[in-house]
Amino acid sequence: MGNQKKDISRRQFIKASAVAVGSVAAIGFGVEYIKKYDDSGDFQKILRPPGAILEDDFIYACIKCGLCVQICPVQAIKLAGINQILSYGTPYINVRNQACDFSCDSLQCVETCPTAALNFVQFKEVGEKAVEEYDKTHDYKQPGYNPFKSQIKAMKEAVKMGTAVVHKKTCLAVKGKGFKGTPRGENFKGIYRAPDSKEKRPVPLNTKKFDREICNLCVTECPIGDSAIIMEDMGNATFKPKVLDGCTGCGVCVMVCPTEPSSITIEPKKD
Repeated sequence: MGNQKKDISRRQFIKASAVAVGSVAAIGFGVEYIKKYDDSGDFQKILRPPGAILEDDFIYACIKCGLCVQICPVQAIKLAGINQILSYGTPYINVRNQACDFSCDSLQCVETCPTAALNFVQFKEVGEKAVEEYDKTHDYKQPGYNPFKSQIKAMKEAVKMGTAVVHKKTCLAVKGKGFKGTPRGENFKGIYRAPDSKEKRPVPLNTKKFDREICNLCVTECPIGDSAIIMEDMGNATFKPKVLDGCTGCGVCVMVCPTEPSSITIEPKKD
């Protein structure tokens, strides 16, 4: 009986060791693969959350705790699986499925990161400067005094996950076409808070219906506004969405784009 117990313990130990080695190998593969993929020049299409530090540092700084996933109000952040082109267990955003719409108004994912893999310091400094500038032109004794609106706006605009890229061959506006209906269909699960909405919380995209003579959803639904993307008149009743330096790469434009595949994508920031 004693020998049998020893055999079972030995088998359990070998099995546990194999699992541990496999996990480490998988994580190591994710680290090495992303480096090779970046070096090829074909940069990965999956985004890191706002505030992510340089990729080579990020994959070691991130402890895969999942706090950014838990706190995201629109559930945009997911953890990478073992077969994805990212280090296993690290956070990413697939904006076509669910964009980062900034409806949390405070970059909660960045603020909650315990290791500064998502670096909040840069946004804190931007926010403090915005409050200082606001106070120079506003009297705190006057009704409506609220420096925090300026702070929130400045912090959102400081985010740089990537840059939107318009694909002219499929863009409805470039073709001079409009759009009528629900952009992604009634079964689409993505949510967001539209810029012109009075809603305090994000609502399902499938509850919204649009009727545009020329499709411009990527422009009108952008949470940043005309510092990020505008509609450029190309003549002959055709238009082209023009991406500007203020684009944060949040991906709302990608999520709401009615063409399949999307006529606008996000190119992640390059380190």
